[in-house]
Amino acid sequence: MGKPTGFLEFERALPQKDAVESRKQHYQEFVKPYTADQLNSQAARCMNCGIPFCHSGCPLGNVIPEFNDAVYDGKWEEAYQILSSTNNFPEFTGRICPAPCEAACVLGINKSPVAIEEIEKHIIEIAYKKGYVKPNKSYLKTGKRVAVIGSGPSGLATAAQLNKAGHDVVVFERDDKIGGLLRYGIPDFKLDKSVIDRRIAVMHESGIEFRTNAEVGKNIPIKELENFDAVVLCGGSTIPRNLNIPGRELNGVHFAMDFLKQQNKRIGDSNMKEEVIHAKGKQVLVIGGGDTGSDCVGTSNRQGAKSVTQFELMPTPPMARTEAMPWPTYPMLLKTTTSHEEGCNRHWGISTKEFLGDENGNLRAALVVDLSWELDALGRPTSFQEVPESAREIPCELVTLAMGFLHPQFEGLLQQLGVEVDGRGNVIANESFYKTNVNKVFVAGDMRRGQSLVVWAISEGRECARKVDEYLMGTSNLESKDAVYSQAI
Repeated sequence: MGKPTGFLEFERALPQKDAVESRKQHYQEFVKPYTADQLNSQAARCMNCGIPFCHSGCPLGNVIPEFNDAVYDGKWEEAYQILSSTNNFPEFTGRICPAPCEAACVLGINKSPVAIEEIEKHIIEIAYKKGYVKPNKSYLKTGKRVAVIGSGPSGLATAAQLNKAGHDVVVFERDDKIGGLLRYGIPDFKLDKSVIDRRIAVMHESGIEFRTNAEVGKNIPIKELENFDAVVLCGGSTIPRNLNIPGRELNGVHFAMDFLKQQNKRIGDSNMKEEVIHAKGKQVLVIGGGDTGSDCVGTSNRQGAKSVTQFELMPTPPMARTEAMPWPTYPMLLKTTTSHEEGCNRHWGISTKEFLGDENGNLRAALVVDLSWELDALGRPTSFQEVPESAREIPCELVTLAMGFLHPQFEGLLQQLGVEVDGRGNVIANESFYKTNVNKVFVAGDMRRGQSLVVWAISEGRECARKVDEYLMGTSNLESKDAVYSQAI
């Protein structure tokens, strides 16, 4: 490495953020970039470790020590080439990935891990400024046409790779703008939509065709897919987990994604035809302790909520690794996000029993009860009981249900295609080939593996694209994650 003693000399440091009261007044990104010296010292912390577990911790197999070394030496084009060889969209993962690579960092055994995610974001932003990010135009065309249905991270990665292989790619998106969950599920203060637009412009210039307001199986007939040599389903896992308790029908109880999508549409000047969901002046209750719940917290604070409370069914996570979460596995630890910093009453081990309304059918409170969890010998929760006499009302006028997603929408496209689904409702595909039971139809991303991370979606899209290329051409020159990883070590 460029500085073998860097991990001994420098401590982990993240970039500065706008003050809480300042950033709550807007929806722009608020994390400042590193200074040149800060970026250099953070890259210097990457050790010359014997086995870089960060490679295997990353679902994309990013070649992390090598791009850290290039950053330390100021070789920005080399750093970009290394990073983009495995990751089509570092500007997305550098902002919204939970960084499993950092959980696997060797330095993290007894110190804070290398700030890999932030370094990754800086590489791609510098690459854009220096003009290294260019359209990938293939002048050797195969004459094959591929339809990619869904423009989330898996669909975009699939399209980018297949275009690179020389195929003509058309991406169908049922919403009014490209991006899928990136566009309408992630708040702008975490991922400014100009970041998506910038990448889409590069992909469009590369020759990829994008069709919006195009829902295949609805306003785009299934028969149109016959004009393509292959079809890739990348629609995501879009059916949210519901909370079927008394009072669910009251005005003020909504799915988290409906709430978040509306705010993103307001900022993006998209037309909204749905009932207006807004937190201004309301006591907000967020049910679900994950990232989507955190996004609801940050959005509610910016909309001017009177108060924000977040519930989680599970017990309070530990602050540090336990025997059940040994390094280099990804630990389920207590996580305080920037949205939590902005104001939120957080509670764990709580079950919501009923939503209570007024005489006009509007939500006024939630009836909840505390839970007592039993833990196994390794400290993992196994079962729970309700705490006697703990039932109480929590006043609220808006509830967002952020409890995850179950499976893709079956009605419409999947039903008309006749693809098989498993017991969880996900599309069945051969693990090695990403191919469904329907001729020339492939599947990738959350629609295949279930709700997951953006980095997994990109990985799925890349791997699926290689299998589609092999199906169309008999062989493929597209990068394999396993091949890149074996070369790196």
